[in-house]
Order: sequence, then C-alpha cells, then structure tokens
Amino acid sequence: MTSALDIAKAAEIIRSGGLVAIPTETVYGLGADALNPQAVARVFEVKQRPRFDPLIVHVADTEAAAALTVDFPATAQKLAAAFWPGPLTLVLPKRDAVPDIVTSGLPTVALRVPDHEVTQALLREAQVPIAAPSANPFGRLSPTTAEHVRELLGESVDDILDGGPCRVGVESTVVEVDDDCLRLLRPGGVTIEQLEAVVGTGKVMIPADDAHPSAAAQQSPGRLPHHYAPRTPLSLTPPAAETSVGKRVGLLCLRPPEDQSPYVVIEALSPEEDLTAAAAEFFAALRRLDATGLDLIVALPFPEHGLGIALNDRLRRAETRQ
Repeated sequence: MTSALDIAKAAEIIRSGGLVAIPTETVYGLGADALNPQAVARVFEVKQRPRFDPLIVHVADTEAAAALTVDFPATAQKLAAAFWPGPLTLVLPKRDAVPDIVTSGLPTVALRVPDHEVTQALLREAQVPIAAPSANPFGRLSPTTAEHVRELLGESVDDILDGGPCRVGVESTVVEVDDDCLRLLRPGGVTIEQLEAVVGTGKVMIPADDAHPSAAAQQSPGRLPHHYAPRTPLSLTPPAAETSVGKRVGLLCLRPPEDQSPYVVIEALSPEEDLTAAAAEFFAALRRLDATGLDLIVALPFPEHGLGIALNDRLRRAETRQ
C-alpha cells in the first residue's frame, strides 16, 4: 500500500507537471495540477479525451473549493456540509485562475472533495488542486483498482498511487447549483433521494440528454451518448434464442436469473439486491466479463431508484449502437 514517501514523491510529480493516477472512493483518476495548462493538456492526450469534455477538479476541503469559484452560494454550502468529502461534484462559476482547458472554455468549474485518505494526503502535500478524470482511455470502463490503471495506461502515467479497491465504485454525482435548485448533470454515488433530503423534494431538476454526440463543450463529464463501454458488444435486451446459437453470451445482473442456460458466465452483483454492493462491483464485473472472450454481454437493468439510477445511466451509455 501507499506510504508517506510514496505520497511525497507523487506530490513532487504533480507540482512538476507530471501525471499521477490517484485512488478515490469512486474510481481511480488520472491527476494533474489543475492550474498548469500544459499538465492538463497531457491528461487529454494520454486519455485521448476530446477537449470539449471538461474535467473535475479535486480539492482537499470546502475552503479550497471556494477559492476556485467566484460564488459559493448557500445551497452549495449546504451540499458541501452534507456530502464532502464524498462522491458529489458541484458545478460553480470559476475564477480566472482555473485554466480554460480544464473547463472546456465554460465559465464554470466542477469541484469535488474526494473521500480517500491517500488522495487527501496527496492534495495536502502537493498544495495544488488536482484535475482528474477517470484513469482510462476515453469512453472505456472506469478503473477501480491500481492494477486496472496499469493495464489500461501502462507507462503513459508517471506514477500510480495504490489505495486499494474503490469502495463506491461508480463516478461522482454532478450537479449545477441554480439558486435553490439543482440541475442533475450526471447521476452517481450520491443519490437523488439523498440530494432531496438536503435541498427539498422536487428541487432536483433532471435535464434531457443530448440525442447525438456534440463537439460543443459538455456541461459535465459523462454526458456523451456512448461512454463507460467494454470492448465486447453490450446489450440491455437478451437476444432471441435463434440469433444466439453458437455465440458466447455473458450476463451482468443484480441477482441470478431463474434460467441461466443462455449464458456461459454470469456476474450477479448482489443476490441480496443491495445496490450499494452492486455499485462497488459494477465496473470490475464488467471488466471480468470483457476479458472472457464473449461475443455479447447482456446487462439487465437495475431498479430505477437510489444507486440504480446511476448504474442504469452507465449501462445505457455503454450499450452498443447499431
């Protein structure tokens, strides 16, 4: 595991403009000094990420977040008090110190305080905010262990901090604060029900997704129509029996189905139907299925509440378009 010397080395790499893969409670991120445009440009290059997709900036605490925004309204303060450190990202008006490359030229910045002791220690040692999208090639499955990062990015990263498996396992919820209401830009580790418990029922607005990819700046990471995808084709609908003859088909599901015969391998995330446990294993299970040499992965949708909303969002974006 990671030592104080490891953290000191990683902090020096960050301050020097290098890239460090960092553990968080959600997924592993590919981190760079958020105030260094050249370092951030390398993040986009390593991930092959389009410049119109903004990055989330990770900071040590609410005070550090407020220093990067021109307005930290009362609603944002309530959310920060309730969920930081934790898997919630707030989109707020940015200060000029935040480079446009981080925000894809938008006047807002996405800010988060991660709930992981290793990255918290790194932030305090480096003394700079860290821009960090998921540590994977753009559009592919997010990594939830240090080994996943090594497999995905290899030598293109200057250092990898091993913080163990990510306990939440799905990316942060992203919200834009608009007066006393919230616009949900990406469902994630904080549920709509949890948000409403803080801001009030009916105060979380869910904008429609864009129907097609766009080169215009995105309001939030994770809003493109095709994202979070394995290399194996993925479908939310089991194939007809006559079309699957001779094919190796795997299944991702919450609990095992009664008829398991169509599937050569099954990843049942929680027979007890615990969505928290399912989220923690979600990307790792998809990665195992992807490595099995299947012709097709069938993913059965989750209950549309709590963390199931975030998991279904990932599945819809991962589904193979014909």
